[in-house]
Amino acid sequence: MLQARRLRPGRSRPSRRRIDLITMRKTGRQNLIRPMAAMLAVALLHAAPSRAQRLVKASPESAGMSSARLAAIDRAVTASIERKETPGAVVVVGRRGQVVYRKAFGDRAALPKREQMTLDTIFDLASLTKVISTATSVMILVERGQVSLADPVALYIPEFSRFGKERVTVEQLLTHRAGFVPDNEIADYVGVTIKPLEKIYELRPSYEPGTRFVYSDVGYIVAAELVRRVTGKRIDEFAAENIFNPLGMKDTSFRPLLAGNEESGAYRIAPTENREGRWMRGEVHDPRAYELGGVAGHAGLFSTADDVAVYCQMILNGGQYGGSRVLAPYTIERMIGAHSLPTSQMRGIGWDVNTSFSSNRGDLFPVGTFGHTGYTGTSIWLDPASQTFVVLMTNRVHPSDKGNVTRLRSFVASIVAGAITDLPQASIFDSLAAPLRQVEAPRAAISRGVPSGPLHPVLTGIDVLERDGFKQLEGRRVGLITNHTGRNRAGRSTVDVLASAKNFKLVALFSPEHGLRGIEDAHVGDTRDEKTGLPVHSLYERNRRRPTSEMLDGIDTLVFDIQDIGARFYTYITTCGYAMEEAARNKIRFVVLDRP
Repeated sequence: MLQARRLRPGRSRPSRRRIDLITMRKTGRQNLIRPMAAMLAVALLHAAPSRAQRLVKASPESAGMSSARLAAIDRAVTASIERKETPGAVVVVGRRGQVVYRKAFGDRAALPKREQMTLDTIFDLASLTKVISTATSVMILVERGQVSLADPVALYIPEFSRFGKERVTVEQLLTHRAGFVPDNEIADYVGVTIKPLEKIYELRPSYEPGTRFVYSDVGYIVAAELVRRVTGKRIDEFAAENIFNPLGMKDTSFRPLLAGNEESGAYRIAPTENREGRWMRGEVHDPRAYELGGVAGHAGLFSTADDVAVYCQMILNGGQYGGSRVLAPYTIERMIGAHSLPTSQMRGIGWDVNTSFSSNRGDLFPVGTFGHTGYTGTSIWLDPASQTFVVLMTNRVHPSDKGNVTRLRSFVASIVAGAITDLPQASIFDSLAAPLRQVEAPRAAISRGVPSGPLHPVLTGIDVLERDGFKQLEGRRVGLITNHTGRNRAGRSTVDVLASAKNFKLVALFSPEHGLRGIEDAHVGDTRDEKTGLPVHSLYERNRRRPTSEMLDGIDTLVFDIQDIGARFYTYITTCGYAMEEAARNKIRFVVLDRP
């Protein structure tokens, strides 16, 4: 491709003086960020080359960057590997149509045998699928007059209109404002008689659509189905014909082992976890995409760092690359234009602009630049003003899903921004006057101790457990009291999180009023969880509200994880109190996973 015990949220309370400052700045921040984002979009349109520029390899200095400063990437990635945050990585940096940094580090695989990372390694892109494949495909249909962002989704998928979703728009799907939870239950995808899309159509909005930003895989699963309804082609086929093939992204596909390309054999694919007795290699890591056959709108795409760099350059070129136009300049502007969200967060169409997920922006790229991350450890970030992109591919989920590259993403982005030695766009820098230096961009906290400040994301109790490697439950036999509200920051259910941990044993589940999934309106009976096979003991039977000694037999720790709004007609806090009393009687440890 290239030519040359009570686990409190990890957040400190701001002082009154701090709160006053935030209140005074709120309006000013919104007024400042919006014009800057608009200027960056305009910069892309004016800075894009007049021809469909291809990437070429060049020295950093020829692109207005410092090779000595870029060399700090080596130290940052090597240190991350030594900390076992990821077994390996590939980094590609481009500026002004030139690749100024391209390097592989560490290992592609640690188990079952060590394999060195190579530049042509194929990665499971995870949620980069959302922007590279799904959002881009929908916008192609918008350009063709086949879809409108303002249309109700139900216009294309009539079954979607059930249970209060009839007014959800296409744009709300793509900006994570459609009323969906982060993920519906995995049980909605598993089984030969299960129809996952039907289960999604039966979902009720968890909030009023359009009023909140809740990052959700569900909306993008629906968006891929919308593409199929309009075109008659699955998202993998449509994206290949209209995006990957025109751009020459030869190593980009869903289900790469079935893609028919001999060069994309399993040996080049970075493995993820060991599942069902085999290493996942060329099979999507995301469990819902896996149950959907490996093709979905939220995950499932595989690619190399070089191919992803081509996609990034296409965006910076205003929608064209190598003689092929994929999108129009105005379409690019619409995609990256920031939509103001609650709490001063900002998203584009598919793109992350300025939210708690923006750790890969680093500390130096300005608000209004954009990118995305993937759960498996992949990320991209683009700055149209400086014509710069950063591609970081890691396999941090290998071999045990315990790696974490959040800080590495931030470090690499800051190093790249700090290596730019000339002014990217004078007009934009002229706008960065004194008031804008006061803007505090809400993005993911890079943990160097206890996060502070009101805009840092909260770590709930389950997130603290995961961060600490479940050391608080080491060697314990655990019973979990939870329901559908027990989820970590990524939207994964607490049941799945604890069941997959290796250093303790989850032996039983306990369900409160309305049951484990929150859908029961009468008394709840005992049952068994389909996925884990664990017994589910009801704490809301007609004549039973407490765990009995028989239920607690073999359990030495009870964990409670339920979100409660504090309304007195809900019984969750009473369930917690009763369970604590019975735990004390039976000399069982009780752990509350706190939530704000």
